[in-house]
Amino acid sequence: MKSSLITEQSSLYHDLDSMSVMDILTTINQEDQKVAQCVQQSIPQIERLVKQMVSRFAQGGRLFYMGAGTSGRLGVLDASEIPPTYGIPPARVIGLIAGGDQALRNSVEEAEDNPTQGKADLEAHQLSSIDTVIGIAASGTTPYVIGGVTYSQEIGALTGCITNNANSPLSEAVAYPIELVVGPEFVTGSTRMKSGTAQKMVLNMISTALMIRSGRVKGNKMVHMQLNNAKLLQRGIRFLMEESGITHKEAEALLHEHGSVKNALVAMEQK
Repeated sequence: MKSSLITEQSSLYHDLDSMSVMDILTTINQEDQKVAQCVQQSIPQIERLVKQMVSRFAQGGRLFYMGAGTSGRLGVLDASEIPPTYGIPPARVIGLIAGGDQALRNSVEEAEDNPTQGKADLEAHQLSSIDTVIGIAASGTTPYVIGGVTYSQEIGALTGCITNNANSPLSEAVAYPIELVVGPEFVTGSTRMKSGTAQKMVLNMISTALMIRSGRVKGNKMVHMQLNNAKLLQRGIRFLMEESGITHKEAEALLHEHGSVKNALVAMEQK
């Protein structure tokens, strides 16, 4: 019986175990090329969600990602990269995964099948009406995620989702669905492949657009990034030199004094 979920439908390719390594790699690459085209078609959906997010974030609202398995891990990954990249406190962008942090490395049996745990996880963070919750689920049927966004809708939070099936229960449960129908996976049902790649691309787009519109970028530079290793310190020095024309030594001294490119630029403007 053919599944009604595109993500569960049989691969377009047969006898994968008989393919040469070159054929496997080439065919995966061919399938991956479909992902960017699919994401491009979804840009209007992404735009509608991001525009709604910006004003809430400016009011102090938070962004939550919710998912299970690969989808949950991708949400946690995107959330974890925002503080060092844009200097945002970790409590402003939060990734929740079914089964908790232990599920980042190991599967937690049946965690995603609990429809009440998503609500409980959000309640633990005292979700408010100015927050945004984005559910991520390739199938669009994950009870943990649907339970979470349903609760979010009830209290007036902004809700969106990223899914890889059209007209799914998850899409119906949120105000701003993003549907990335990338087609059957190379290995039947292995949604860590094209589906996961599409989700990662959209998460990059959402968080980057939000940070830019929230003033965390000047020109094309991450002026609020945390300078917590030698590479980032040198990047910050280079940014300051390019922006103001000062010397390497002067830029380094300013960064050590003020802690970020943005603060150093403000201090220079006030002199």
